[in-house]
Amino acid sequence: MARSVNLNMTQGPLLGKIIRFSVPLMLSGVLQLLYNAADVIVVGRFAGAAALAAVGSTGSLVNLLVNLFMGVSVGCNVLVARYYGAGDHKSVSETVHCAVGASLIIGVMAGVVGLLFSTPLLRLMGSPDDVLPLASLYLRIYFCGMPFNIAYNFGAAVLRAVGDTKRPLYILTVAGIVNVILNLITVIFFRMGVAGVAIATVSSQVISAVLVMHALTLREDCCHLNRKEVRIYKDKLMGMIKVGLPAGIQGSLFSVSNVIIMSSINSFGSVVVAGNAAAANIEGFVYTCMNAIYQACITFVSQNLGAGKPKRVLRVMWICLAVVSAVGLVLGNLAYHGGHTLLGIYASDEEGLREQIIQFGLLRMSFVAQPYFLCGAMEVACGVLRGLGRSWLPTTVSLMGACGFRILWIFTAFRQVGTLECLYFSYPVSWGLTLLCHLLCVVFVFRSVKKTIPQELEAYE
Repeated sequence: MARSVNLNMTQGPLLGKIIRFSVPLMLSGVLQLLYNAADVIVVGRFAGAAALAAVGSTGSLVNLLVNLFMGVSVGCNVLVARYYGAGDHKSVSETVHCAVGASLIIGVMAGVVGLLFSTPLLRLMGSPDDVLPLASLYLRIYFCGMPFNIAYNFGAAVLRAVGDTKRPLYILTVAGIVNVILNLITVIFFRMGVAGVAIATVSSQVISAVLVMHALTLREDCCHLNRKEVRIYKDKLMGMIKVGLPAGIQGSLFSVSNVIIMSSINSFGSVVVAGNAAAANIEGFVYTCMNAIYQACITFVSQNLGAGKPKRVLRVMWICLAVVSAVGLVLGNLAYHGGHTLLGIYASDEEGLREQIIQFGLLRMSFVAQPYFLCGAMEVACGVLRGLGRSWLPTTVSLMGACGFRILWIFTAFRQVGTLECLYFSYPVSWGLTLLCHLLCVVFVFRSVKKTIPQELEAYE
């Protein structure tokens, strides 16, 4: 079974394999976005405005709390890929069993943190009184499923590390269909509102976790999962944390910066907010496709570093930069030029504001969607550094270049000019600057890493 689903990333042509690896990830991300949209549509149409606001208002808070814990799965992917590329099957097996044990511990921790702090944080965010009880209920149920959510992500990270991206797609498809069906049953027939949506989400997380763990138990290679051998290996856990924790911190702090940017957008009124939200939703599909290339880059770089093939690492980087730029340019411009039609799906003609909402959405997309390839290239360069085992460096650069720069921009340039165009211009500028910094870091880190690779492996390359 392993031979039919794994990719040999350390030998042969790279372009076709990178695309073959990335496409199932793209489809998985798009499916996830469609399922999330179904959640919003069902609760909005059948549970009322307050329920819709309750579910919608929890997104940034969920990301803030979950990203920190979920980042460790990136470390799992890097470690498994590196050991697998080096042919160290014993270390792969230990990492897999450690990852399963760690996911259970981290999942429980994330669930407890979410249960304890979600409601106080909702109050701190200024959730309206009529929304707060429903939002709190949704989050309490949602965080009960966190151990299963994180277990799935760790299991999927193991499969991706050896090139199996199709199986997580199949699992997500099954879980997503169950989620949609349960949404319809709990919300429409049992009229459970936000509780029904949350229960459906948790149920789909349980199914995805069970299926991914079952897939690991069926494997006949070094990624085989034996429940009796699940334990924490200190060196493997620290390796996952070393790579993954910075990624988690980066994701959480980006959520903070997005909250600050959103507060600036809010100052322009509800019509602008609606147009911005619709455009951001459409851009999410483009970002998901580019993020698949980022994940491919991390895995391919890690495997080839483990195999001692530095020249191949560089080829992976340039191919991924070219592919992600092409994907970002094509999809970003398609989204913008088809934006009037796409934005019209999100905008109702209530109070005759539909055309205004579309125009404000197109304004954002002209600054964000069209140059979105810069964001994709920035993330790929970040992925190269993470694949090389340097996780704090790209996190620091990203937080200063993309996150810190935007906040500085808001309190300087935007405060002086005060236009939406000025605010949105901070996105492509921050992406371009951060990309350049990442590439400079790659040059210095690659020289350092290359010196540690044995000469005989370099000669083999």
